[in-house]
Amino acid sequence: MSVYDCTTPDTREEGVTAAAAALSRGKLVVLPTDTVYGIGAAAFDPQAVTALLAAKGRGRQSPPPVLVPAAATLAGLASDVPAAVNQLVEAFWPGPLTIICRAQPTLAWDLGDTGGTVALRMPDDEIALALLTRTGPLAVSSANRHGEPAATTVEEAVSALGEQVEVFLDGGTSPGGVASTIVDATGPVLRVVRAGALSREELAAVVPDIGDGADSR
Repeated sequence: MSVYDCTTPDTREEGVTAAAAALSRGKLVVLPTDTVYGIGAAAFDPQAVTALLAAKGRGRQSPPPVLVPAAATLAGLASDVPAAVNQLVEAFWPGPLTIICRAQPTLAWDLGDTGGTVALRMPDDEIALALLTRTGPLAVSSANRHGEPAATTVEEAVSALGEQVEVFLDGGTSPGGVASTIVDATGPVLRVVRAGALSREELAAVVPDIGDGADSR
């Protein structure tokens, strides 16, 4: 287990390089985001995703979201994307908005019991984006044990996850501290299924007919 100070550009390179190498070997890393700290695995490595869920104490019924390095990645991972989703992405990515879409059926990954969907987000964090640019999509869930508060500092993440993670990237205290808002785009109408850093009113300013719903993610 190694912790890297990534709070300045001068120290960031070593940490991002170490994290990318660890992910390529199927290991887990902790990274800062614009909401809370996340625990990440290579999205296309089923064993690594299984290890991520085990580290959190969750099962396949709770598949992790996928973080992407650019909005353009959405088209490669999701299918049947409504125009309203592209409007939200243009307005709020990078940022604290997770969108559940139909996954491209040809993707060779196993995130758990997804029902053919994938939850996607582009974080507004320089360290996370630097890592994602090197690795491509990462399966990332909040850096905590299931049922415990999400980590907003690397120290909290180390305390929660310890030796199950190979590399911790320290980006200081998370600026947001509130989880992302989740929108389900798999039905006939977009629905807010988890309230978070973005309010329904903010989303409705872009997509006026967005609805509400319940979700267990």
